[in-house]
Amino acid sequence: MTLGRFAPSPTGVLHLGNLRTALASWLSARKAGGDWLIRMEDVDGPRCRRDLGEAQLRDLAALGLESDGPVVWQSGRSEAYREALARLHRANRLYPCVCTRKDLQVLASAPHAEDGLRPYPGRCRTRDWEGFDRALRFHLPGGPVHWEDCILGLQVDAPEALTGDPLLFRRDGCFAYHLVVVVDDGAQGVTEVVRGADLRSVTATQIRLQEALGLLRPAYAHLGMVLAPDGGRLGKRAGAMGLEALAARGIPSAEILGWLGWSLGCLTQPEACIATDLIGAFHWDRVPRNEVRVPESWT
Repeated sequence: MTLGRFAPSPTGVLHLGNLRTALASWLSARKAGGDWLIRMEDVDGPRCRRDLGEAQLRDLAALGLESDGPVVWQSGRSEAYREALARLHRANRLYPCVCTRKDLQVLASAPHAEDGLRPYPGRCRTRDWEGFDRALRFHLPGGPVHWEDCILGLQVDAPEALTGDPLLFRRDGCFAYHLVVVVDDGAQGVTEVVRGADLRSVTATQIRLQEALGLLRPAYAHLGMVLAPDGGRLGKRAGAMGLEALAARGIPSAEILGWLGWSLGCLTQPEACIATDLIGAFHWDRVPRNEVRVPESWT
């Protein structure tokens, strides 16, 4: 049975790109007769706020997208992440790292931050074990990783060339993205991960981590990005508004759903609808690979 999930970080409102990802994941699970879960990735300290997460849940519910089980907040799952680190340590797959951001120009606090930056070169691999009070990295095995993407087809990546050994535990005491997403997908039994194409490059690294922890590999689908009308990144003045801001501009949820459904290949043209109207027409073969631009009139 398909088990999908949507896992936003509660650091702001859900913009149209986030909502498109959530809808695609929900539609895929519903089309397969499966379940869909929401998980809040709130481990990144003060940037994450409970009230923002609750607002995100309200926006999803306004579109008819509600979790089939309790919403999981990662900030309450530290013990599971510590156990995963201990398992990797016992398997000799962890090592302490003393490198700073300035040393290597690598940011590991958010999944998008590594884009365009050189991979970690393994400089601290030979350091002696110093305990779980240090920054910790996962020693990636070499060799290519193959997977079949629901949208992009067969993919082959060498994770050591894309991310290098990923940071799993930060020196400030926070568990890093790669660890928490892999551990929680495994714990929840997620069988399908739908996310933006900006995260395609970390997939092979996460597959290697799944293998090291003995977890099943979910299917992956990487959606083309939602861009501003001029083709640039979404910003506050270019499409990154949430449902409340769009409603203030006179754009109701049904119209937003229609545009999102059209952008996923479920409708021949944007038209007001509810989420359940789109289930029958959803299929991964119909989802375009290309990027999509927010309507000019919405910005």
